[in-house]
Amino acid sequence: MKPLDKIFINKNTTFNPIWIMRQAGRYLPEFRAIRKSNPDFIKLCLNKTLSSEITLQPIKRFNLDAAIIFSDILMVPFGLNQKVEFKKNIGPILGNIDFEKVLKLKESDFEKKTSPIYNMLNLVSKNKLTENKNIIGFVGAPWTLLVYMINKKSPKTGIDNSFFENNSQIDNLLLILDKFLKFHIKKQIENGAEVIQIFDSWAGLVDNKNLQKFIYSPTLKLVEYTKSLNIPVICFPRNIKNYKDYCDIINPSAICIDYQTDPLQIIKNIKIPVQGGMDPKVLLTDKDSLKKETKKYLDIFKDHPYIFNLGHGVLPETDPSMMDYLVKMVKDY
Repeated sequence: MKPLDKIFINKNTTFNPIWIMRQAGRYLPEFRAIRKSNPDFIKLCLNKTLSSEITLQPIKRFNLDAAIIFSDILMVPFGLNQKVEFKKNIGPILGNIDFEKVLKLKESDFEKKTSPIYNMLNLVSKNKLTENKNIIGFVGAPWTLLVYMINKKSPKTGIDNSFFENNSQIDNLLLILDKFLKFHIKKQIENGAEVIQIFDSWAGLVDNKNLQKFIYSPTLKLVEYTKSLNIPVICFPRNIKNYKDYCDIINPSAICIDYQTDPLQIIKNIKIPVQGGMDPKVLLTDKDSLKKETKKYLDIFKDHPYIFNLGHGVLPETDPSMMDYLVKMVKDY
């Protein structure tokens, strides 16, 4: 049985598997070398050879329990023919949505654009390095993708009220996203993904009165669909105000918590397996601070099914030796 399966199937609490969000990427010198000669991020995600190599880079370096594919949640808007580009120091910039074309789009058209992702997964699943590791695929949650697609950029400064004015456009987009996210999940599973994580990066922007429409209802459909394929699903509703309500309504296989969440409240209120929580900035400090903070999370969840992870992605300035120290600490706990 693979490490994460022990958590999902046996609810094993004597063992803490570890993988890290954004473990494949920007803090690794070997990734930077590839990125330097491949400045177009979307093209890099669609290069099955390089993206599979990047996915495996942290597995070669560290004793992690899972490989998460090197891809991006915005590959779904890209598959829906929306222009997506990444600008240095700005982030993603998206083009206009051609609703007429999107409404007519077939799954075969979407697959033509996204097939390199599934081919990459196939390569990763057949690699000897992943024999005893879980392979994690992922999607963006409908709400987060909706925000990017309509806002056309990261909503770091929030979204204004005009965002919600075109209800019919939003309703149509949610239907389209439901269809193609399910397709994207199914193709990842067919090609070797054994766990799916749903990233709802902007869940914290939704107020209570809109939670049902934008968070609960669309995410629940994806969770139930993934479970119907006998695959566990981890949800990460970053900065959601009420993790208990979220878990009670959506009931994922595991809940990933962000670093602004009090783990003591989580252990009190959440029955399902928990993942994550530690602030990525701790990896930028020193070994004593890292040891103390790591032990805090391991102690809190010692009698609860727990996957060690950060409460957000590993930061670019992280020293790989600190990551190595962290992994060894979790393994020796």
